[in-house]
Amino acid sequence: MISRRLALGFLAVVAMACTRTAPSSEGAAGSASGSAAPVGKQTLTIKGSDTMVLLGQRWAEMYMKEHPGTSIQVTGGGSGTGIAALINGSTDLCNSSRPMKDKEKEEVKSKRGAAVVETKVALDALAVYVADKNPLKELDLEQLSKIYKAEITNWKDLGGADHKITLYGRENNSGTYGYFKEHVLANKDFAAEVQTLAGTSAVANAVKGDEFGIGYGGIAYAAGIRPLKIKKTKDAPGVEPKLETAKDGSYPISRFLYVYSAGEPKGLAKDILTWIVSDAGQKVVSDVGYFPLPK
Repeated sequence: MISRRLALGFLAVVAMACTRTAPSSEGAAGSASGSAAPVGKQTLTIKGSDTMVLLGQRWAEMYMKEHPGTSIQVTGGGSGTGIAALINGSTDLCNSSRPMKDKEKEEVKSKRGAAVVETKVALDALAVYVADKNPLKELDLEQLSKIYKAEITNWKDLGGADHKITLYGRENNSGTYGYFKEHVLANKDFAAEVQTLAGTSAVANAVKGDEFGIGYGGIAYAAGIRPLKIKKTKDAPGVEPKLETAKDGSYPISRFLYVYSAGEPKGLAKDILTWIVSDAGQKVVSDVGYFPLPK
């Protein structure tokens, strides 16, 4: 009797073992942190431009709200940092406030086996900022170049107070730094006196607290400081950085903002880029303070 009961118990244990459901391969695969990834969760990483980080984060927030099954992480560090991440494969998409260089595109193709795909996502008027107390209203490009090369060092030479000009700028991994150096300094070096800061918000805050300071950055950071009118030449009219002048190119240092991918974007990357250039995504551009793409 006892042996019969033991045999029945053994058979029951075997039956339970045979019918237990094995974990799925999706649930068993851990994330980079070692925790299990939720089944069906779509994830995307976007790295790059500090100028674009606020815009990128707002895009991600709005998109994730409309698409609950997605997770999009946006970080800054500069356009150069994002491009390096695209080259080595540590980001899905790269935000950049300058066009990628041919050499960088070749590196992507060599290391990732895919050609770079460029998507224009917004328009920006690269603004030159002074504090509200500063009486200066406009500068021409030659004056601006001389200021940042320390060839003009006192505000009195520009019609202002007899006081040394304090220079604020971006770090050399910034796309804004690269664009300004190319289009304003004609690829000459910045003066050693320039105080380099991480992010346009840091430049804007520095200028806000320094009536003798000057800085440059994306137009979206103009709160509490005043963007100057910029003239192409000494005799040209001063042009205000705004939507119309950025669109028609009359503002001398207007530019596009970009997102780059290695190869044609697919899946979530393709979906969010399609959404970004749609009316909904371009409304976010305007809300943040940049300019939507020309129709």
